[in-house]
Amino acid sequence: MLKIGLTGGIGAGKSEVSRLLAAHGAVIVDSDVIAREVVAPGTPGLAAVVGEFGPEILRPDGSLDRPALGAVVFADPERLKALNAIVHPLVRARSAELEEAAAPDAVVVHDVPLLAENGLAPLYDLVIVVDAEDDVRVDRLVRLRGMAEEEARARMAAQATRAGRLAVADVVIDNSGPLDVLAPRVAEVWDGLKTRRA
Repeated sequence: MLKIGLTGGIGAGKSEVSRLLAAHGAVIVDSDVIAREVVAPGTPGLAAVVGEFGPEILRPDGSLDRPALGAVVFADPERLKALNAIVHPLVRARSAELEEAAAPDAVVVHDVPLLAENGLAPLYDLVIVVDAEDDVRVDRLVRLRGMAEEEARARMAAQATRAGRLAVADVVIDNSGPLDVLAPRVAEVWDGLKTRRA
């Protein structure tokens, strides 16, 4: 099994790279998806988050109001740390379960947004960083996700710097350009991963 850590700043296109790698045959363990699962209604994770942040971070149907929680934690590093202390251990445990369920010869790609921030690079055989210029990322967040520019820049500032992410990279996928440039680059990286696994 080849264990890959995949990361990139918000708006860099990590999700698209993850999708392309899955199409090539990678087993994807997506931390964002798992982070939603572990705080779904009725989970101990959601109960712990409500215990820390209060019932005002819930929607009327009892599910987590992500924008309300985001408004709290992205404005206050200490509150973000408190949230991460609840969610990260749950995500790690579930990720380990999914990895163990993969075939012995699989290329398992752990899609981890905060890999650099949390010092997780040593957990993987190889770290792939999806990179894009800051202005490109802001444009994507505003245009494609409907964020205000200030919110986009605040989200970016809450993550590791580009230099911090690039420092842990074994492979960098530049995604500052159009999608038709990205797919061949991902195919090239996939060939390298298959060679390494063999």
